[in-house]
Amino acid sequence: MPAMASRSGTRRRSMNEINMVPFIDVMLVLLIIFMVTAPMLTPSSVNVPSVGKGAKVPKTRADVIVDKDGSIRFKADGNERTVPLQNLGATAKNWLKDQPEDTPVLISADKNVSYDAVMKAMSALQQAGVARVALEVKSGG
Repeated sequence: MPAMASRSGTRRRSMNEINMVPFIDVMLVLLIIFMVTAPMLTPSSVNVPSVGKGAKVPKTRADVIVDKDGSIRFKADGNERTVPLQNLGATAKNWLKDQPEDTPVLISADKNVSYDAVMKAMSALQQAGVARVALEVKSGG
């Protein structure tokens, strides 16, 4: 009987605590792995599409040329004239009345022209209701 009494006195308690040491060890190892591999990764580069020729080049078109000084020229049917920004939309719309419906108006600008000047010309054309407005680019270099 004494053996039974000693057994009942040595009951094990259930553990109510979670041991955090293995968890912390795993997190530290992952942190070290990320710190070592991060400098080895090369920054990703963005590949911009190259410009090629369109499948169907329009027969007639109008050109809006934005010069370095901000002046705007409207070129259509071999005629070229300087147009103020306020009249650009009306000039293009009047020219498009006699043209086929899908005739585009291309905006071309020097690379040193501010982005704002090009966007103002595009906005003026769109507010006048010009359906096809595009930006002209150089192919190649």
